[in-house]
Amino acid sequence: MEPRLNHFDESGSAVMVDVTQKEPTFRTAVARGEIRVSRPVLEAIAAGTAAKGDVLGVARVAGIQAAKRTWELIPLCHPLMLTHASVDFRLLEDPCAVEATCTVKLSGKTGVEMEALTGVSTALLTIYDMCKALDRSMVLTDICLVHKEGGKSGRYDRTAPPCPPEEVRRDG
Repeated sequence: MEPRLNHFDESGSAVMVDVTQKEPTFRTAVARGEIRVSRPVLEAIAAGTAAKGDVLGVARVAGIQAAKRTWELIPLCHPLMLTHASVDFRLLEDPCAVEATCTVKLSGKTGVEMEALTGVSTALLTIYDMCKALDRSMVLTDICLVHKEGGKSGRYDRTAPPCPPEEVRRDG
């Protein structure tokens, strides 16, 4: 039996999932992604010489703020009182990229996967914004959920790499 999409009512209208009767549990989610950059961009980020300032510092704050405000961006997400949100970065020499990881936690009635994914995406978009004067060919890639725990679905740990583009199904 296929899992049922729970953001639709019996008539097919979009609804926010009703979590009223659920008991709060500890929940955490970790998402990651990369932005592929040119060597001069990576060097400017590492040296702190980008014209707009501290790229990773600003991207970290943007990612945390986005995680906290996910409910304002994704229409059917619940507003959540996060107890932890962090964004960490790793500079990758090969491929020439910046890896971002967003971790989000709370004790609540619904999961925080969307908050972690929104946080990492916004952090990477902020890097793009702050470095686009140097190079507009940067590419955001491999954004995915790598870990989540809590709730009725329990624990999830990503074991497979993101699918290559040729494996993505396209309708039409």
